[in-house]
Amino acid sequence: MILRSHNEWGRLRSVIVGRADHARVPVEDVSLRAINYAGPSPPVIKAGPYPQQVIDEATEDLDALCRVLIDAGVTVYRPDLPETALEHGVSGWRSDGYYAYCPRDGLLVVGDSVIESPMVLRARYTDAFPYRRILQEAMLDGARWIAAPKPQLTDAGYDEHADEEHKSLRNLEPVFDAANVLRADSDLLFLESNSGNALGARWLQQALGPSYRVHPLRGLYSYMHLDSTISLLRPGVALLNPRRLNADNLPAFFKGWRILWCPEPIDIGFHAPYEHASQWVGMNLLMLDEQTAIVERTQTPLIRLLENEGFTVIPVPVRHARTLGGAVHCVTLDLHRD
Repeated sequence: MILRSHNEWGRLRSVIVGRADHARVPVEDVSLRAINYAGPSPPVIKAGPYPQQVIDEATEDLDALCRVLIDAGVTVYRPDLPETALEHGVSGWRSDGYYAYCPRDGLLVVGDSVIESPMVLRARYTDAFPYRRILQEAMLDGARWIAAPKPQLTDAGYDEHADEEHKSLRNLEPVFDAANVLRADSDLLFLESNSGNALGARWLQQALGPSYRVHPLRGLYSYMHLDSTISLLRPGVALLNPRRLNADNLPAFFKGWRILWCPEPIDIGFHAPYEHASQWVGMNLLMLDEQTAIVERTQTPLIRLLENEGFTVIPVPVRHARTLGGAVHCVTLDLHRD
């Protein structure tokens, strides 16, 4: 297995596609309340497995995505089934598992290295386990397999009283989800939010060394990952969320870039009460190469925008992107790009 990926747009050669099997809402704790359910009126959601209809339909959509990728000549890997009902814990807390639906959330590929990120939710402490078979195969073929220091995730690391406009993740230890990061060759954009803090950005910079530059993005968006705010399409071209970015807060990194402002997404809805992503997950896309984007099929305004810019668009179904919290970019992890 070749593991080598430097950016979000090089020709995709191999990829991990997640699984919906065994997906569950974890037991409620301070991390879940502060990170996933920030705000004055958090939803009441019973812990336990997602409805079987959600699992079955999400599985159908993931299988359809795999067929699209395989037909395009991409090698597809799938994680092992996660044992989400098992308990785990350290430092006096206990939690159960989450899912293996979004491989992008916990694993970061930079060049020939794959990094297990120090994730912020206690339920995701063992998130990398279903991927260990794939990671070991990559390591035996020469890849560098690194795990960030395991965080303690104590109660003090979270501010349960923060509202939706303010970060509820404190800066006590290095923590971040890999989905807080987007790659542009030697430059990495790092969103400081409920799912990544300044110490996490500092650890990542020091782990990667002087060949890479980590660009912390502050004050853009607290909840949660970067790929519903920014999509990097090709060198010098980016798709941005106009609800969160504008001329006044545009990161200096994008000076000289061509900016495409994402049209208002089509709201695909969610399986009530499991609302785990905003409608802006509709801009969460995967570049097959510099000319071809894989996009959730209902996002017709975005598809028209991309086609008018000369991109080829491959539409795919992701019916439960808002329910399970991830669309095309989230449910994939590129291992090898040209």
